Amino acid sequence: MLDTQISILLVDDHAVVRAGYRHLLETQGGFRQVLEAENAQEAYAVCQKELPGLVICDISMPEPVGLSLIQRILGRWPKAKILMFTMHNSIELARACMEAGAKGYVTKSSRPEVLLRAIGEVLAGRTFISADLSRLMALSRLRDNRNGLDELSSREFEVLCLLVAGQSTEQIAELLFLSAKTIHNIHYQIKKKLQVGNDIELTKLAIAWGLTSPSIV
Repeated sequence: MLDTQISILLVDDHAVVRAGYRHLLETQGGFRQVLEAENAQEAYAVCQKELPGLVICDISMPEPVGLSLIQRILGRWPKAKILMFTMHNSIELARACMEAGAKGYVTKSSRPEVLLRAIGEVLAGRTFISADLSRLMALSRLRDNRNGLDELSSREFEVLCLLVAGQSTEQIAELLFLSAKTIHNIHYQIKKKLQVGNDIELTKLAIAWGLTSPSIV
């Protein structure tokens, strides 16, 4: 049974999306305190005032900074519970989020009841991945479909996502609270590990792996 007395924080840059899922959580979930944040900075500020019982977070706001938010929140509050709720049906992104400390990953194509079930599982201390993505992961394991992404650290993967989203070295440095020189070095290591010579090849790989889409780049 869901603990409807806890507070839930919805983090998404689209006000209409937040309003729709807030209505779902209040009417079908019975939750009495649903908070909202438009971006990672607002979300962290809300957590500083009072840590919600659950953070439901999109990974792109509009930059893919969800991974940074996971690490920042858990770095400050290790027992925080985070559920990713995103349009990205990507095995690599899901794995990266779970490795960073998220307890669940649900795609926005899932039915409303799937999100509510995921909330219940995460609040109960279990992990949850929506069925569409679980199937892809299972097929991937059966094929033993390993690729160069396995060689990247979580930080390198995070920077890769930001790079293929069109962020500059300076913008990434600001988002991740690192120096531009550090980002430049990480960028170099990413290309070296993935064995690509330039950013065009890097973007092609990202499209092939579902980290971005041709319409974005």
